[in-house]
Amino acid sequence: MIKRRTFLAGAGALAGFQQLNPDFFISSAFAQTGKPITFLSAENITGNWDPTAHTTLSQKIIEGFVMGFLARAPMRPDDPGEMVYELAESMELLDGSRLQIKLRDGVTFHDGHPFTSADVKATFEYGAQPDRPAQWYPGPTDSFEVTTPDDLTVIVDTSKGGYSASLFIFLAAYLPMISAKDIAEGPSGALTQRLNGTGPFRFSEQSGNDTVLTAFDGYFKGAPKVPGVTISFVGDATTRLLSMMNGQASIIERLEPEQIETLSGRDDIRISKLVSVENKYLWFRCSKPPFDNPLLRRAACHAIDRELIYEVLGESGHPSANFISPIKFGYIDLDNYPEYDPDECQRLLAEAGFPGGQGLPDLEYITSVGFYPKTKEYGEVITAMLQAQGFPVTLNVMEVAAWNENLYDRPGGGPGHMIDCGWSTGSPEPDLVLRTHFHSGSKRITGIVDAEIDEALDRQRSASSLEERERLLQTELTPMLADKAPALSLFTSVMVHAISADLDGLFLYPDGSMDASVATI
Repeated sequence: MIKRRTFLAGAGALAGFQQLNPDFFISSAFAQTGKPITFLSAENITGNWDPTAHTTLSQKIIEGFVMGFLARAPMRPDDPGEMVYELAESMELLDGSRLQIKLRDGVTFHDGHPFTSADVKATFEYGAQPDRPAQWYPGPTDSFEVTTPDDLTVIVDTSKGGYSASLFIFLAAYLPMISAKDIAEGPSGALTQRLNGTGPFRFSEQSGNDTVLTAFDGYFKGAPKVPGVTISFVGDATTRLLSMMNGQASIIERLEPEQIETLSGRDDIRISKLVSVENKYLWFRCSKPPFDNPLLRRAACHAIDRELIYEVLGESGHPSANFISPIKFGYIDLDNYPEYDPDECQRLLAEAGFPGGQGLPDLEYITSVGFYPKTKEYGEVITAMLQAQGFPVTLNVMEVAAWNENLYDRPGGGPGHMIDCGWSTGSPEPDLVLRTHFHSGSKRITGIVDAEIDEALDRQRSASSLEERERLLQTELTPMLADKAPALSLFTSVMVHAISADLDGLFLYPDGSMDASVATI
């Protein structure tokens, strides 16, 4: 029997969610206004607008304004599976391997084409192609089948892949729906050049670091109250803060702890703090020595006192003891999660053949500056702790664009031996993090190849019910990851935004994306 999660629909659902999570919803008003929203982003964009062609959070935030979604997931800690319907009117599990999706009628893309089941089918099949960096789906196209009995009905059948169709419920809360017409043009067509969605704002232009969006009068929920949104990449946290203080910005993200203190108490600015879907990781390059040895990876984990990291982060970090955020499906505090233990660190170093760290090669730890809060500062703390246990580590701090270029694994092993990076998805689905990074077929950042982890990932994905999936996640897969330690999840990020007091009606999701469809200034 498949457990039915809570599915909500419409403005009433958001209103109820607001009462439970007031920080998510920045008040509400409905007067017309002539002033656009200005959002200062901490991360650069890639320049390729195909939503399946990147994993960049700044572009995911932009997509949240422009694209439409079958459903959205507020992801409350007490119910990670809660959903709010958008382009879908209902989702029903017909049986363990078939999901039926009924679509909202009368929705159009920004280019005037109607939104139909053909677009959902095209989006699902395109995003499942093996060359898509976003890796949206639990398997390749031949592992599931999408049929469209009519323009407003989609049926997903996962019987070929041998896994539950319930995976597509959680995935639906994450995937921007793409026009089948744009997909048909191929990667050299309009799909890469601009966004074409069904959301409240349409893509207008890209000018340098500024992405300009304008209100879409044909939005199915009604025309937005503001004329547009401008998203500007500003890589320096201090510049973002000063722009907020002098009124040039409507909202800024990823505040440093001291910036929160600076802005607190001001009548013209409000602070929003949300435990997010993003965990911050220290990823090991498992594809090359010495961290191809799990004993050394575990030794490094036991050298790190995460309590000291929390002290550096202040309000920007939330403790967690798992490889997924506490607001994702399947989270549990793991009993075997690696904790600070110098004696165990030394025992493992000796067992690996490097007593006290003797014989280890010089190790490079790569981190970024200007995007995530306090990465340089807590990177220095981690480096010092590793050095104290005998790891010959050098910290390499990069600007965010250069760090992005060095993030992923490559043939023969990616740059450095450890790299700091967070991972955020707008869905409660844990597979989007765990399979993406720890399955041998992915090799995203760690480059790990491990048949036991692959089998555990496949077993939880193939479970016949959500209850069984949860059990396997909590008792088999994530404890195995804690033992093999391809990465160390340092903490769960707290998304901290500063918002102009005159910006009302903005809905914040715990992945950093926003709904400004009823916002006013």
